[in-house]
Amino acid sequence: MTSCSKTGDTAGRGSGGIRNADTSIEPTRRAKMNMRVLTVCFLLLLFPVFAWGGDYVIGEGDTLDISVWGVKELNFPVKVRPDGKITVPGLGDVTASGYTPVQLENNLKKSLRELIKNPIVTVTVKDITNSKVYVFGGGVKAGVYDLVRRTSLLQLLCQVGELKTADLKRAYVLRDGKKIKQNFYNLFMNGDTADDIVMESNDSIFIPQLADKNIYVLGAVTTPKLIEYREGMTVMEAILDAGGFTKFAKQNAVSIMRKDGNKEVSIPVKAKDLINNGDLHQNVRLQPGDYVVIEEGMF
Repeated sequence: MTSCSKTGDTAGRGSGGIRNADTSIEPTRRAKMNMRVLTVCFLLLLFPVFAWGGDYVIGEGDTLDISVWGVKELNFPVKVRPDGKITVPGLGDVTASGYTPVQLENNLKKSLRELIKNPIVTVTVKDITNSKVYVFGGGVKAGVYDLVRRTSLLQLLCQVGELKTADLKRAYVLRDGKKIKQNFYNLFMNGDTADDIVMESNDSIFIPQLADKNIYVLGAVTTPKLIEYREGMTVMEAILDAGGFTKFAKQNAVSIMRKDGNKEVSIPVKAKDLINNGDLHQNVRLQPGDYVVIEEGMF
């Protein structure tokens, strides 16, 4: 990007001729998107068990209520020990960790048939202490979150705090050593709940930091500068943030320099056509790390 930075040294003076250009469309759209995301997060936190299936898996430290109908001695609370087992009168040690309540009920029924005819067994999870999800990465404050109820990925993301510097497109969920879900962008930014998943105990969520969260505006603008990237930012917003074009700017000779993997690409922008003719296709959306370069001419 050396050639781009040199161009910034040639910035002239004067006021840009596009200060009155209507660039309210994108900020309005962005505000609506942010409001939609906040609304979805609020509703999901308010109604946490809505629409997701699956059963809770018992873990060490959980407290269970065991009930065998008609047998007073087999109605009792019990805490799952660190070895994953519970003690049941008449049966001794029984493995509980790793099973759902229904699976544990069936296991106890089979074992109790030797003692009781047609036992009716109910297992209820009373207190959950073992189910945790681990969140880490440079784009988020690391933390450990308890799964006290059935929780989706979106619900958890609504709890982790500020994601302004997070690269959601490179984020992923790790389960049993495998990436089971990658790219949270559509889910969190666009509210695509069809892309949601249910979290499980010991899941890990990795959220990296954006490699470069700035936009660099160089060349024939009033104040060449770097601007903190905002979701949905367009090339015209960046130029206006830099004070607009100088009187020597070649408004149809704007380039966006962008890294695409290991190569650099140049995206031409005809800003004059946008201003005079309303060609909105020229108002390209920017990405973090983009350089906006405006050429300068004598006339």
